[in-house]
Amino acid sequence: MHSAGSFTMPDGVSIAYTLHAESRREGSAVRPRIALIHSLALDQSIWDGVVPLLIPHADVLTYDCRGHGKSARPKMKFTPELFAADLAALLDHVGWPSVTVAGCSMGGCVAQAFAGVYPGRVQALALIDTTAWYGESAPKDWRERAATAAAKGLQALSAFQATRWVSDAFRQAHPEVIRAKMEIFLGNDIDCYTSTCEMLGDADLRHYQPKLRMPTSVIVGEEDYAAPVAMSEQIQRAMPDATLSVLPKVRHLTPIECPDVIAEKILALIARAHATSDTTAAPASS
Repeated sequence: MHSAGSFTMPDGVSIAYTLHAESRREGSAVRPRIALIHSLALDQSIWDGVVPLLIPHADVLTYDCRGHGKSARPKMKFTPELFAADLAALLDHVGWPSVTVAGCSMGGCVAQAFAGVYPGRVQALALIDTTAWYGESAPKDWRERAATAAAKGLQALSAFQATRWVSDAFRQAHPEVIRAKMEIFLGNDIDCYTSTCEMLGDADLRHYQPKLRMPTSVIVGEEDYAAPVAMSEQIQRAMPDATLSVLPKVRHLTPIECPDVIAEKILALIARAHATSDTTAAPASS
C-alpha cells in the first residue's frame, strides 16, 4: 500500500508524507518499520532510489521536514528538537510506536535529536553523511551561507551544492538526477532556508550521544566535504553500539549516489537490532 498525505502539527504546520506499508492480516507478524529523514533544502525524494529496495522487507515512511518540500513553510526559529517533535507526532498519526530511524545530513541531526528526546521509540539508528556538531565556526559559517542566498538568491549556491552532493563521475553520468534535485533546491523559501542554516550552525547534539544505546550504523562517503569522515568517526566513538562504514569514491548525499548500498546497510542494521532484541528477550539458561 502506498499512500501520500498531509498531517497538521499542533502548532498548525502541515507535514507532507508518504507511507509505504503492506496491509496487515490478523495474526501476521509486524514488519520492520523505517522512517527516513532528508537533507537540507531538499525533500523526501532523496530516498527515491532507496525506498523500492526497502519495501519488500519493511514498511517505510518518508516525509518533508517543516520548511521543506510540500510541507508548510512557516517563518520561525527551527531547532533539531522541534523537527524531532514533528516526527514523533507524525509517527503517532500513522500508528507507529517505534521505528528504525535513518537520517541523511540534516536528517541525521534530526535523527540524533529524536533518539535523544524519544529513545524508547528508536529500535535502531542510521546516521548517514552527518554530524553531531559542525564545529566552533559553524554559527558564523552557516549564517554566511544563508546571507549569500538571501542577497544573491539560491542560484548563487547551486554549483557549490551540486559538487558537494555527489561525485564528479555521478554528476556527469546522471545529469537528469542533478537537474531534478537542483529544481527542488532552487524552489526553497529563503526564510526557511535561513532558519534551517541557523539551526545546523547552532546544533550541538553531542550531549545525547552517551545515552544512545540502540544499535547504530554510521555511514559516510569517503569524499564527503560537507560532513567529513572525521565527524562520523566522532559519532561512532561516542555512541556505545555504533559501527562505521566509509563508502569509497562517493560524496555527501549517498542515498542519491549509491541507494543500493544505503538500503543494504539499513537492512543489515535492522537485522542486527532484531538479533539484539532477541538476545535481550531470551531467558537465561539454567
